Amino acid sequence: MEWLGEYTGHAAGVATALLWTGTSVCFTAASRRLGPTAVNTLRIVVAVALLGVTHRLLAGAWAPEARPAQVAFLAASGFVGLSVGDQALFMAFIAIGPRLATLIMTTSPIFAAVFGYLALSERLSPLSLAGMATTIAGIVWVVRERPAIAQPGSSAPRTRGVLLALVAAACQGGGLLLSKKGMGHGWLAPDERMTPQAATLVRMCFAALGMIPILLLHARRRAARRRALAAPSGDTHTPASGFSTGVLLTLGGAVCGPFLGVWMSLVASDRASVGVAQTLCSLTPIFILPVAAWLYRERLTLRAALGAVVAVAGAALLFVDVG
Repeated sequence: MEWLGEYTGHAAGVATALLWTGTSVCFTAASRRLGPTAVNTLRIVVAVALLGVTHRLLAGAWAPEARPAQVAFLAASGFVGLSVGDQALFMAFIAIGPRLATLIMTTSPIFAAVFGYLALSERLSPLSLAGMATTIAGIVWVVRERPAIAQPGSSAPRTRGVLLALVAAACQGGGLLLSKKGMGHGWLAPDERMTPQAATLVRMCFAALGMIPILLLHARRRAARRRALAAPSGDTHTPASGFSTGVLLTLGGAVCGPFLGVWMSLVASDRASVGVAQTLCSLTPIFILPVAAWLYRERLTLRAALGAVVAVAGAALLFVDVG
């Protein structure tokens, strides 16, 4: 059964995509009730607690042992991928919905492959470039489709949401690379590398610290809006009845995403190349199609479905090439 060990990273990547399908639904609903900044902060705090307890049970210690350089890489990874990247993603969820946002996130393998080529000397061949072009073409095809019911002034939030999702994709790809370096790939022997679970804990702790400047900036912006007697444009106020629901949705999303999802993504990146791991982690747009049709009552056109398949197929070319 050696093939099971050989494909552990691949299985973890698929599991990550399934978990992120669940977490995208939970965090979209929660962000509309509590606001993306509150959701991002709460889910990181919950994840730190869950990961800390898990590490204590698995390793017998609350904090993992790590070299200073590993901590530095993982700290950067947590801030880039989880604080900034997921903040942008949650804002994109509100602006354009989880289906389109997760579709744009399929560009993260492109960023991951390019970063892996530059920093880890991972191969980037003509087939990889073809996969990147295919992914971009599929996304552009879907993004350029006009909504079934056009609303006045709807283009600005849509453009903003697309840009936020691209920022999130770049941060996710870069964060995965930094986490792989933090575990020790490329500069430490295999027996000296940090485990994915321990790396996830360190990464999440620094993500929590990275939320401090984001919270301060958010508080300043809210205060300025109050002084101007304007309604908040990003995070919206919710009645008390929606607050508890938002918290429960955030807790559910935190278990699926920052706890299990991020852990599985690091298992994938530990046992497979960056491009392979990020490609399989990016299957969420395929998994979310029936969810969007059922839960959000979205009218899924043939163009939307084919565009998602084309985008993921382009990412799969990266998988075939580097796998």
